[in-house]
Amino acid sequence: MQAEGTPVDSPTRRILLVVLFNLLIYIDIGLPMAVIPVFVHRTLLYSATVAGLAISLQYFATFAFRPSAGQRTDRIGPKPVVVAGLALGVVSGTLLMLAGFLAAWPVLSLALLAGSRVILGWAESWTATAVIYWNIRRVGSANTAQAISWNGVCSYGGIALGAPVGELLSHLSHPFGGVTTVGLLSLLLPAFGLSVIWAYDNVQPTVSKRPLMKFTDVFKRVFPHGAALALGSIGFGAISSYLALYYAAMRWGGAADALAAFGAVFVLVRFVLSRQIGRFGGTRVAVVSLVVEAVGLMMLWRSGSSTAAAMGAAITGAGFSLVFPALGVLAVDRAGPENRGAALGAFSVFLDLAIGFSGPALGLVAEYGGYPPLFLLAGACSVGGAIVSQALGRPAARRR
Repeated sequence: MQAEGTPVDSPTRRILLVVLFNLLIYIDIGLPMAVIPVFVHRTLLYSATVAGLAISLQYFATFAFRPSAGQRTDRIGPKPVVVAGLALGVVSGTLLMLAGFLAAWPVLSLALLAGSRVILGWAESWTATAVIYWNIRRVGSANTAQAISWNGVCSYGGIALGAPVGELLSHLSHPFGGVTTVGLLSLLLPAFGLSVIWAYDNVQPTVSKRPLMKFTDVFKRVFPHGAALALGSIGFGAISSYLALYYAAMRWGGAADALAAFGAVFVLVRFVLSRQIGRFGGTRVAVVSLVVEAVGLMMLWRSGSSTAAAMGAAITGAGFSLVFPALGVLAVDRAGPENRGAALGAFSVFLDLAIGFSGPALGLVAEYGGYPPLFLLAGACSVGGAIVSQALGRPAARRR
């Protein structure tokens, strides 16, 4: 096994071999992203708030299972945790498919869909956390930013791939339209992952003379940078939960294309500029990224056409792209190598909380003020995240 911190040949290749499993789960996340809000609101005839909550349930579940993801990875290694995450993805896809078949019974269909979202959040938390840990151990801690960045490339790349495919499948004729075939594909993708992961070797947990920290203590260590991440993540929550409904309310076509633009630009920026974190430092990159994200959200607030809205979504993706790795490298370093899995889980909790709570909260804004103001509010939160990040970069803040 490659010792941690030892230089390796082609770290990118080693990362890609494992990050495949994260890609599969995030395609699963992207597939129903533009479909579920419309399915819940227009097929099952529930309110926009319920439609937003249906999306947010996944992120609440991801939040709830982050502690166990990090702790299990620190104790038993990443491979068993990834296997469990892929298996959960199969279950989630099955429930989503059943929700589509049973759309004539709205309460039952919504219950199945809610179960699918919760289990998908569980799958995301275990797979994403364990894959990052696995790759850091495979390529050494000096390549932490690269491991986190490639995880994000596959995460949002998966969403960008999945969203237009999901919308296309949703327009199939009955009984295959809606979320039915989306659910079928959602169960087949992680099933493929399970069929190939047996060929991979696990890595052992980091050995340390110090006992593992309690999750609450790790959470406190990463809290300052996590707070900045949370403020910057509300924009993604706004786009994932309400961009499709915004397009529908304005009678625009191309909601999935706008989601794909967000994901594609996110991936491009992460792919091209992730090394700037090591060059300029996490604080500077985070501040600039959050300001760019705010600009994109303000464009969505003021957009008068589908093209302008898509451009706003793309610029938001460009800004949000480096927020997680820029702040994540700083946060994980505060917990020590033996607590890396828990630190990744704790830091990611802030992303989950922000996206989870932003769904229903922004839904209330939409119901009383329409969709544009919720993007304005999200942009203001991004500005707040930039201010917090700048404060954390001061010498006095770094010493605390």
